[in-house]
Amino acid sequence: MRENNIILKSVGGFYYVKSGDEIIECKAKGKFRNLSLSPVAGDIVDIESDGSTTVISKIHERKNKFIRPPFANLELMILVVSTVEPAPNYLVIDKMCAIARHKNVDVAIVVTKSDVAEVQQVYETYTKAGYTVFCTGNDDIQQLAELKKLMSGKICAFSGNSGVGKSTLLNKLFPNLRLETGRISKKLGRGKHTTRQVEIFDMGDCMVADTPGFSSVELDYDNYISKNDLQYAFIEFEQYIGNCKFSDCSHTGEIGCAVKAALREGEIAESRYESYCALYERQKNIKDWEL
Repeated sequence: MRENNIILKSVGGFYYVKSGDEIIECKAKGKFRNLSLSPVAGDIVDIESDGSTTVISKIHERKNKFIRPPFANLELMILVVSTVEPAPNYLVIDKMCAIARHKNVDVAIVVTKSDVAEVQQVYETYTKAGYTVFCTGNDDIQQLAELKKLMSGKICAFSGNSGVGKSTLLNKLFPNLRLETGRISKKLGRGKHTTRQVEIFDMGDCMVADTPGFSSVELDYDNYISKNDLQYAFIEFEQYIGNCKFSDCSHTGEIGCAVKAALREGEIAESRYESYCALYERQKNIKDWEL
């Protein structure tokens, strides 16, 4: 799928690089320690061999990087949301969407158990915001085909709380690779992870990153978004930014706020706006020493 050399995982100082049809065990050159730079899963790299040892000699510029869990160059985040058991947690969904946008990662939302409960609220909330939303249940062949088409050629990661149906979704997407998806699903399905190891699985048309703990990332450390930048992480706000009465409008209650006007007119979903205000309140109280 990819002509580049990509790190699939690292174990005990060794890196496993997919190069063409081979997976090559490598070590990293010592220069990376001097640069305080560590290769991570997802990195596109150059490798060199002296006949006995293969080393990573260069890490190409990253599109993005996550520190916890450590991986790079994520292209598509697939947020899995259940209609029931558990019910959608809009604040968590919106937080993940904000982090993804801040990291330059595309987002697709998959609503599971559409045969059990109504999906309209979730579907309308996020399609109105500008996201691609898929609904899966008993009769979802077309939806799954469209999702796989969107995933094609990309490094993807699935995120969602325990019980939302990630394992079922993965097995539907990759029925001929049930062994591999079982390995991924085992980790993705846990409520609490005991490892921070990231591994990328080659699924043929795309790559899927098993990213333990990814569903619980917060807006701090490497994912930090300042209160001033948070507005740009909500994609439906974009067309209204700059149209407020005050240039430094926080969109949380000022007079003449264009975002609030759009909310009143139904152009912005109330749950999305409530999430923005909750995250803004949190971010404005973070002190520099806490980062």
